[in-house]
Order: sequence, then structure tokens, then C-alpha cells
Amino acid sequence: MKVGFHRSSASGRRRVFAACVLSVLAFALTACGGVAARDDDRKVVLTTFTVLADMARNVAGEHLRVESITKVGAEIHGYEPTPGDIKKAAKADLILDNGLNLEAWFAQFVADLDVPHVVVSEGITPMDIGEDAYRGKPNPHAWMSPVNAQIYVDNTARAFSDLDPGNAEAYRANAEAYKTQLGAVRDDLVSAVSALPADQRALVTCEGAFSYLARDAGLTEKYIWPVNAEQQATPQQIGSVIDFVRQRGVPAVFCESTVSDAPMQRVVEATSARFGGVLYVDSLSEADGPVPTYLDLIRHDATTIATALAGASR
Repeated sequence: MKVGFHRSSASGRRRVFAACVLSVLAFALTACGGVAARDDDRKVVLTTFTVLADMARNVAGEHLRVESITKVGAEIHGYEPTPGDIKKAAKADLILDNGLNLEAWFAQFVADLDVPHVVVSEGITPMDIGEDAYRGKPNPHAWMSPVNAQIYVDNTARAFSDLDPGNAEAYRANAEAYKTQLGAVRDDLVSAVSALPADQRALVTCEGAFSYLARDAGLTEKYIWPVNAEQQATPQQIGSVIDFVRQRGVPAVFCESTVSDAPMQRVVEATSARFGGVLYVDSLSEADGPVPTYLDLIRHDATTIATALAGASR
């Protein structure tokens, strides 16, 4: 906030007054914006994206301060860290990343930081990408399986216990309670998809980010491109999806919230399929949006997919 005075009317008294005003404003701003951070002596955990932050908060409870490096809606694969990100990370006590080549920027990001980091996907069995230049590399979207998410949670609880041994029992208890919720979400997902006719259990998306979710739910997956990248969809990629949709009679197709759905709209125009809705993968929404938590994300995606494939209007 800037406070200004006309130079033509400035006087000694006014300059003193201005200085007092600025001092009071500085104190007020410090009191309003800095006290919480100054008085909050909890250790700070950073995650690379919002989904991991929400998982971590469920494990941390009130004992740690958890923040995401990337903001809501960010495209995580090719993210470019800012100087502010690096400054924030240098002050953190722990950084959690997904691994599996998801965060292409992360190795360089932490190269000069003296901060421990933990790969929360450690221990999952990765599914390989089957197409294009990424063929044979692990699909990084392992958190899209609620079953895998339970492994993420266990890894997070262990990392927090190492960071803050005094609250280790609380982290273990929080993790077990959260894993119970994850199991219920997985059961709901399987139930929703199992109600679909067998020939409609096909999931067509922009990015190949749903392999783990499709496996859990018993869906056949087809996508335009395997991993979000800067280049646009090729005619060959779009044509392959069009052929798949026509041959299978797929009733609805989808795209993710962090990319343009224009390529998928071309599939809709060329087939009898309709656009079934927006799915969330790499980012949560704002608090008042459709997927403010990871559990909401999985529920939203499962409901959107099942409803659209069943032919109901949304």
C-alpha cells in the first residue's frame, strides 16, 4: 500500500505526520500478515503439487505446516519454478515429491538446496507408458489409484515421524484413518463402474493420466497423448482416438482441467460421442470448487465418468 502527499503542500509537520503514518501502517501490516508465521513454530513441509499437499495435511494434522510449491490449476509436468519458490524451499524442513519422472524440473530445483526430500511413490508398482516417445517409462500418475494412495500415505507418515519423532504416533493414527477413507472411495469407484454395460467401460481422455484409475475400476484406457507436453496433439494421435471411439461405440470422452480440450472436441465432432466432462488429475480446485481435496477429486472423476458413460446428462 502506498501513501502519498502533494509536494507543493508538504511541510515539516506533514513530513513528520507522513512518517508516523507509514510507521503505523508498517506495524499494522506486520501484525496482520506476519504474526501467524512468526508465532507458528511448526516445521514446514513443502509438496510439489496440491494433491500431495492435501494428502500430507491429512497425515500431519495440526502438527506440521504443509504447503504446495505449485498453485491450484498449475500444469505440473513442465512447471518452471520461480525465485520465490526456491526461497520458500530453502526455508522448508522437508520436501515431498511424487517421483516417477512427474516433476521434470525437480532435480534441478533441489540441486543446491540443503533440505531433505522424500519420494512418496516409493514402493508402488509402476505401470509403463505404452506409446510414443515415452514408451517403457513409468506412468507418473500413480496417486490416481486410491490403492496406491495408501502407499503414498504410509511413506508420508514415515517421513513425518522421522522429521518430528515426538508426534510419530499421531502421524500413524492419522494415516490409518485416512487410509480407511481411501479404501471406501476405491470401493465406491469400482461399484460405480461395475454398473456400466461391459462394452461401455472405456475411458477416453486427453492425457494418459488415468491408467491406474482405469486399472482399479476395470476400464479400458485410450488417450490422445501419453504425458502432457508443450507440443500439440498430432493428427495421428487424434485419428487413433477417433478410430477407437468409433469401433467401440464409446458414448462419452473427457479431458483434464489443466489442459485445453480442443483436441478432444475434434474427436467429438468426428464421432457420435459427446464430451462427458472435465476430469481432475494434477491439481485440486480452489476451496469453493468441485475438488478441494484429493478424496473429492477421485469421487468427482468416478461420478463424472460413470454418469457420462451411462448416458445420463450432466
